[in-house]
Amino acid sequence: MAEKRDYYEVLGIQKGASEDEIKKAYRASVKKYHPDLHPDDKDCEEKMKEVNEAYECLSDPDKKARYDQFGHAGVDPSYGGGAGGYGGFSGFGDMGDIGDIFSSFFGSGFGGTSSRSSANAPRKGQDIGIEIDIDFMDACNGVQKDVSFSKTDECSDCHGTGAAPGTSSQTCPDCQGTGYVNVTQRMMGMVTKIQRPCARCGGKGKVISSPCSKCRGTGRATTQKKLTVTIPAGINDGEVLRQRGQGNVGINGGPAGDLHIQVNVRPHEIFERDGYDIYTEVPITFTQAALGGEITIPCLDGNRPYTVKEGTQPGDKVRFKGYGVKYLNRSMKGDQYVVFNVEVPKNLNKKQKDLLKSFEESLGNNNYNKRTSFIDKLKGIFP
Repeated sequence: MAEKRDYYEVLGIQKGASEDEIKKAYRASVKKYHPDLHPDDKDCEEKMKEVNEAYECLSDPDKKARYDQFGHAGVDPSYGGGAGGYGGFSGFGDMGDIGDIFSSFFGSGFGGTSSRSSANAPRKGQDIGIEIDIDFMDACNGVQKDVSFSKTDECSDCHGTGAAPGTSSQTCPDCQGTGYVNVTQRMMGMVTKIQRPCARCGGKGKVISSPCSKCRGTGRATTQKKLTVTIPAGINDGEVLRQRGQGNVGINGGPAGDLHIQVNVRPHEIFERDGYDIYTEVPITFTQAALGGEITIPCLDGNRPYTVKEGTQPGDKVRFKGYGVKYLNRSMKGDQYVVFNVEVPKNLNKKQKDLLKSFEESLGNNNYNKRTSFIDKLKGIFP
């Protein structure tokens, strides 16, 4: 059997990494090696399998603890084939041993090993996460998207048994099928006998002499899946959709995990979203602002006519109630706010400049309320 790489090395993190660091490293590796990004690249496909296997172990607190203490032998019964790191007493540095000794006096509830049935108990499969990008309008109106992702599923060759086709697992000779072995230990002149999970079979009571070549005896293999997902109208950037039962396959008949899809919404050229409200900046001419006029307002459901009021100022805002984004899983909608940006004309010729000067000379203080108020305030400060 080929030597497995260290799981921490596979994900590019240090031993003792936090749960968030493990998830972040996994997502980065998925983006790097995902088969959709490297079609027909067998090397990336193998690395993706390796990444999934590492994440499945390190994201499970129980498996991670066993792996940190015993390496691959602690999580893969078919690895190494020997007694692993369970033999012998290593002193006070191994808190697992001390916990077992206390357990022999006070019962398994005092820092001891898990129950006999834990290794064979049904367990839910790991959740997995992916990201998809959608357009702004699709987020507002809802859309269906086809997504592809890698997941751990039942091995198609051995149908989850872990044994090579035509073979089967056998009763573990070390524990006689119980999943536990008796260990005698000496501590401070005392001799204690305790029970530990069998290192050879990992507490399952069975060993596989001829592991399946496809899944390497795990009973699970990485597969590529496609799924059509309904993106509901009103979803916002960064929100996560959960697809129940679409994650990694369960263990010992347990239910499958879930698929978490983070939805990233591309920005729009015209519309800007704030919650369920929409903001739109509409440029109008100097003449339209001064005299008013008919313009077209872009809305989520198409263009709408609007009459600009006479004397509209730069930054003036109007509200269109119910023209915003549909509330998620509700019938009501937010509002649309239109902000007017008065554009000052540029590149004027001499005739246009003369006309504007004549126009300006014809105006009085009553035509400029803000300017007149400002001058009055200055007189109060600097008489």
